[in-house]
Amino acid sequence: MARVVKVFRTLRNHWKKSTFAVCVLSYGGYWLYGKHCDSLLRREACLVAREFGRQQIAPQERLRKATVILNPAACSGKANNLFEKNAAPILHLAGVEVTVVKTDYEGQAKKLMEFMEQTDMVIVAGGDGTLQEVVTGLLRRPDQDSFSNTPIGFIPLGSHNSLSPSLHLLSDNKVKDITSATLSILKGETVPLDVLQIKGEKEQPVFALMGLRWGAFRDVAATISKYWYLGPLKTNAAHWFSTLREWPLVREVSVSCLAPSLRPPDLPPYNKPPRPNLLHRIIRRLKNYYSPPVEEPPKVEEPEKWEEKQLSTLELFVQTHNKNPVERRINDSLMICAEPGNFTVGQFITVGNKKEEDPTVFTKDATKLEAGACRLQLPEGAGGVYNIDNEEYEAMPVEVMLLPRKLRFFMSAERREQLLSQAQ
Repeated sequence: MARVVKVFRTLRNHWKKSTFAVCVLSYGGYWLYGKHCDSLLRREACLVAREFGRQQIAPQERLRKATVILNPAACSGKANNLFEKNAAPILHLAGVEVTVVKTDYEGQAKKLMEFMEQTDMVIVAGGDGTLQEVVTGLLRRPDQDSFSNTPIGFIPLGSHNSLSPSLHLLSDNKVKDITSATLSILKGETVPLDVLQIKGEKEQPVFALMGLRWGAFRDVAATISKYWYLGPLKTNAAHWFSTLREWPLVREVSVSCLAPSLRPPDLPPYNKPPRPNLLHRIIRRLKNYYSPPVEEPPKVEEPEKWEEKQLSTLELFVQTHNKNPVERRINDSLMICAEPGNFTVGQFITVGNKKEEDPTVFTKDATKLEAGACRLQLPEGAGGVYNIDNEEYEAMPVEVMLLPRKLRFFMSAERREQLLSQAQ
């Protein structure tokens, strides 16, 4: 008993040191517990992947080939370590023949995709920038019609992963997000996604999966990180300081829209019919020779009808419907959303906070247009910057065209069920 009393007396006399030691031990214990949980997640994912690797294949079959485009600079330089510890073991245990291609500089992924050989799947390991470069390089290929049938997997390793919530169940654990995304690639369930083709007057087209953003909210969002020292008040401060420099922040833009087209029904996978016998082929050729089929005259296409609208807005967002790719829609269309220009300073700050969490959220007074394609004409001297899938491009007059269901991405079955229930 005397020893216990002595211990408590010592702790009381040295309460500062005791408090510091308790804080250090608590943090250390929490850190070790987190590492232990991460190891359990990796082990569980590897056990699932091993079952895929144990599946037998026929003698004439070959292993599935996967080409991984890895951006080591993503996530502040941690992407390579995250991929090697969390994703690579799962792919190897599943029996996938993996070829990892690491990018060395910005824009290299576009060039790599233009010269990449045929593969069974493409896996993008990085963030929004890496994914956009891969999609742009793929769709710039001369053989993009056939190459775009290659399924694409996305492993979220970047600081911004806008497409990931549409494909996978997200959590607060980075390791869990990476392992679940990798397992969804192995399970093979895919979903078609729309693509936006954004073309300026001179440059080659750029392709986007989420959308094009332009306006005051976008400009303020790019400066929020400068006010890191204000902690949770940095978003409010960035929006308030921008109103002190200039107010109002209304932008003028001319938007020309093309009517959307009806969405054709989803076709079942095409199975090549068996070749008919020799006698049937001879009879068919003789019939075509003596009574050739009558060619129908070509249909005269009606000229495209563009409707022009003048908008005064704080922000313009041209986006796809890829936020919920399994939702059934009548039309193949893109959405043009424009915030009204009559916000007060308080409303500007409030809405800016919401857009920092989700840029696709718009107020009830926003203008929303559905179109198959659109043209953006900016006034002279407007300038500014576009955000195309969170990558910055110089603002200029552009034509945005929808490529419906152009690419197929791997998607988790759990996320599909969740999105289907939300749509209902």
